[in-house]
Amino acid sequence: MRSSFPMIVLLLALLSILFFLSLLAGRVWIPPSEVFSGLFSGGTELSEIIIFELRLPRAVLAVVIGASLGMSGAVLQGLTRNPLAEPFLLGVSAGASLGAVIAIYFGLAAMFAAATPFLGIVGAFSATAITFALGRGGGTLALILAGAAVSGLGGALIALSLNLAPNANAAYEIMNWLMGSLSDRSWDHVFLVLPFVLIGGAILISTGRALDALSLGETQAQSLGVDLLHLRLLVLFGTAIAVGSATSVAGVIGFIGLVAPHLIRPWTDYQPSHVIIPAALAGAVLLLGADIATRIIHIGPELKLGVFTSLIGTPFFFWHVVKLRKTAP
Repeated sequence: MRSSFPMIVLLLALLSILFFLSLLAGRVWIPPSEVFSGLFSGGTELSEIIIFELRLPRAVLAVVIGASLGMSGAVLQGLTRNPLAEPFLLGVSAGASLGAVIAIYFGLAAMFAAATPFLGIVGAFSATAITFALGRGGGTLALILAGAAVSGLGGALIALSLNLAPNANAAYEIMNWLMGSLSDRSWDHVFLVLPFVLIGGAILISTGRALDALSLGETQAQSLGVDLLHLRLLVLFGTAIAVGSATSVAGVIGFIGLVAPHLIRPWTDYQPSHVIIPAALAGAVLLLGADIATRIIHIGPELKLGVFTSLIGTPFFFWHVVKLRKTAP
């Protein structure tokens, strides 16, 4: 049995390096010595503002959101036994996006700072409830189809809101949010999303042993005492809490939940329970690295994080298709 401990240590070391780099990088680069003095002994007033009010909460959010996406992707791939499963599969991200768009469309976001993330979380729970209600009793395939239907409905309603936007500014704000970003995020966003991600992550980690049994097949899992209905409910609920809150704060960020488990799985023994935590760390590394890249690459306006992750994630799809063609009988 291949231990995942060395991989966890390596990912933690890489994450620590990227976290420190994220405090340095930006349109205004801060020398490492000034970052250290700002963190521990107090630097200049300007450096303290940049580090504590801008870059530190942004880095923490990248780690938290990336971990939630990576973990959710690993659990969903174990539940559905589908290598292409990710949080978008069950309509969670679409529901969170729709809730946030509603807050922007009706002007609630301008009235209350917490309106966008709050309605995003509500939208994620609503989408998850609909997915579970439609797919209940029909097995994994019915759950996937229900999630696809909910995602399609959410996408259609978002497009409708853009079509009927009351003014150009509202349409611009909606499009800007849908492209995903961690810029202009504060500690308020961190404190809002962190409890939900911790609760959702704990629920997802608790499903590890049941997912190990499910990897043998549904019949074998049931013979080992796994309640499949309860397992699906836990996965859906945990994903809704973790990914819904993350999406409601950062916008739509794709491919992290898909790519992170695939990068980790070959270095483990392929048991779902041994992939969950390394996939969470890999998701945090990927998202934090992508966020740093958006600050370093200067092409006019700052490149949106969701756009960047899509650009680097799409080639992964092509690679996976080629790999399947080579291994197909």
